Amino acid sequence: MSALAYFCNSSQIRRVSQQIYRSMSSLTYASSRTLAQWPQLAISASEDDAEIRTKYRPFLLPEDVNRSDWTSQLELEKVAALSSADLQATGKRLRVLVLYGSLRTRSYSKLMAYEASRVLHRLGCDVRVFNPSTLPIRDSVPATHPSVVELRGLSEWSDGHIWVSPEQHGNLTAVFKNQIDWIPLSTGSIRPTQGRTLSVIQVNGGSQSFNALNSLRILGRWMRMFTICNQSSLPSAYKAFEDEGGNGDGSARLLPSSNRERLVDCMEEFVKFTIVMRPHFELFGDRFSERTEKRDKVEKAERVAREADEKAAVENSRDIVDRI
Repeated sequence: MSALAYFCNSSQIRRVSQQIYRSMSSLTYASSRTLAQWPQLAISASEDDAEIRTKYRPFLLPEDVNRSDWTSQLELEKVAALSSADLQATGKRLRVLVLYGSLRTRSYSKLMAYEASRVLHRLGCDVRVFNPSTLPIRDSVPATHPSVVELRGLSEWSDGHIWVSPEQHGNLTAVFKNQIDWIPLSTGSIRPTQGRTLSVIQVNGGSQSFNALNSLRILGRWMRMFTICNQSSLPSAYKAFEDEGGNGDGSARLLPSSNRERLVDCMEEFVKFTIVMRPHFELFGDRFSERTEKRDKVEKAERVAREADEKAAVENSRDIVDRI
């Protein structure tokens, strides 16, 4: 986006921001409405696309369970009001891609990803969880493979990512890294991750560690994403879920603990960051080096075209002389 275009658009951004902050000004820190009292935020079945809901929202709970679920009892008045005001002002939900890093039937990173998704869903986000089970090893197939195309499309679609990886041998897993390796920094003029917000989460089989989180932050920086300040590391994951995770279908829930509260903190902060950053998406993606590269490509294309025209003109002149 040019500076002039951004300046013209910035007035619209300011109007949206003012509308959001005006709606927030009436709230006090004593407000304590739970998410159950914000039912209009979550995408309802009637509003949702049935195919997308089935494929990308396996974390959704039956309605009778949802009404009394712990996510419904969360007191997140401030961020719920912020999300509601943003939705009213822009008409667009925050679009969130969730990635997890294990293919086990009882995958604790998947269970943790589902819990994070439930909080985001209740806060009005359009949440889509990618299933990495059909994604081939990087470069073992062409980039036209359906799962590769799907993953890249989801990243381009998103406003932000949630990354959840187990720690294995002191670092993130190959399953998780393979997903990021398939997402290019750029595809022509498209930047599938640049400027998106990011929240990082780690699950541990034993004591709490932060090695995978540190690697996820490095990855996020490399992919030109804005990683939120907070982070979540879940120790002894098999003890943190009901029935040690059950059969892995997501019905075994995260037990009450300070770690669950930290997960909620991260999702709350992620929504705030994304609402603040999204209006400036194109501004933060505008770089001097890329503008220079783009200009050089245009000038080269124009020069090649001009030389081709000149060559054609010379050959045409020779043909005329030969006929004479």
